[in-house]
Amino acid sequence: MASISDIDETRRQFLIYLLSTGALTGLAGCASSSESAFALPKEMPPGRSIFQLSGDVRVNGIAASLATIIKAGDVIETFERSYVIFVVGKDSFILRSHSKMHLPVPASASTLPVAFHLARGKALTVLASRKTQLTTPTAIIGIRGTGVYIESEDDLSYVCTCYGIADLATSDNAAVKETILSEHHDQPRYILASGQGGSRIQPAPFKNHDDEELLLIETLVGRTTPYVVPQGLTRTRSRYF
Repeated sequence: MASISDIDETRRQFLIYLLSTGALTGLAGCASSSESAFALPKEMPPGRSIFQLSGDVRVNGIAASLATIIKAGDVIETFERSYVIFVVGKDSFILRSHSKMHLPVPASASTLPVAFHLARGKALTVLASRKTQLTTPTAIIGIRGTGVYIESEDDLSYVCTCYGIADLATSDNAAVKETILSEHHDQPRYILASGQGGSRIQPAPFKNHDDEELLLIETLVGRTTPYVVPQGLTRTRSRYF
């Protein structure tokens, strides 16, 4: 994957200028064709949750549309060749196909809140700056506002801290843990359902997500990535499945 140092300085400054002036901004809404050039959307307006969806997407068991509101307490599911891109408050998500996510209602002010539980599937998220947790059946991820990509399977979880700080631990033993400080997808990890001690958190490859997706969902909540993301690539909707 190309780093910012691989981009010549003239192009880098031009991209910064385009980002600052909004010249790369496109209109929010569902893509009308199966293939389109990547463009930044506007920030999601008040009263809207879903930026884009495709296929069979359900919220609390009911088929979702662009008008569906997603909030704490809801369960979001995607099925075959389906995805949804949505916002809750200042948190933003891409939930890929065959996934199930629960957004818990905070239990009390004295406990660390869980932003979401990913029961199965794949999710890319950027979260507002606060202390919170993300959970899967095998992992607990403590974060302080960052970008994270997670895949949840029966026997393991894949976690890429795209940027920021994350405290990784196994769900059944908080003593098996590792703190990740990442600037740019530096230290992806597998967190295993079983194993011995530290061997349950293992190095993993970078996979299945990219910086354009992160910039897209950061833009939906009025933020940007901590590094410049080159524009102009062609994206197909199937990339989200």
